[in-house]
Amino acid sequence: MSLFIIGDVHGCFHSYLKLMDHWEPKTETLIQLGDLVDRGNFSPLTLRLAFEIKKVFKNSVHFLKGNHEQMMINYLQGEDHSDHWLNNGGKETLEQFKKENLNPESYLGWLSSMPLFWENKNVVVSHAGFSGIGSPLDLDNTDGVLWNRKSLVNLGKLQVIGHTPLVDGRPEFQSSSNSWNIDTGAYKGHCLTGIKLKKDGTFLETISIPTITKDYNSTSSQFHTGLIKSSIEGKSRI
Repeated sequence: MSLFIIGDVHGCFHSYLKLMDHWEPKTETLIQLGDLVDRGNFSPLTLRLAFEIKKVFKNSVHFLKGNHEQMMINYLQGEDHSDHWLNNGGKETLEQFKKENLNPESYLGWLSSMPLFWENKNVVVSHAGFSGIGSPLDLDNTDGVLWNRKSLVNLGKLQVIGHTPLVDGRPEFQSSSNSWNIDTGAYKGHCLTGIKLKKDGTFLETISIPTITKDYNSTSSQFHTGLIKSSIEGKSRI
């Protein structure tokens, strides 16, 4: 199975749906590297779609934890005493859940169980990458795989990360660390990017979907259950 790795979605549901049209479930393992929620206008939709996809495709789909998922978890568990999440997109996300008459706590167990990284012999995927400073899997390590913004170390295998939006909206390869950053600033109105690799890390292609305007520049957040259902059923038939 080759790999289809998707960058930070940040609630850009319609752009996410369009990018998912490029996923081939029979031949590709799907990996999303975290930050499904916050910033964009449709976090509940985005989270629900990911949850339903995971239920249907199970072991061929991997949703990793990003720092925004961790902030959301901390808040829902009553451990965010400084309103860190609320001040970083969480307030708007809660309002979206309220409009959709959905309870974000129904996703708490799944969010908490998300892994911090995915790897095989040649590729490792995480939200913010391995800096070589401190314990990479420590949830509170600002240089760990949830929060790091420092240069990456070369692990002897290809790293694919997001977390730090690229100012020109283009995915970037760094030869020194043998790494791709595919956070192309979807919520900023740039684009949402996925990268396709062979399982040995050989690059195949990048696919960038210009962010659909209503994902980041609209007050509308009407719940589109039919879109989610039709998307998953369509993939199941492939």
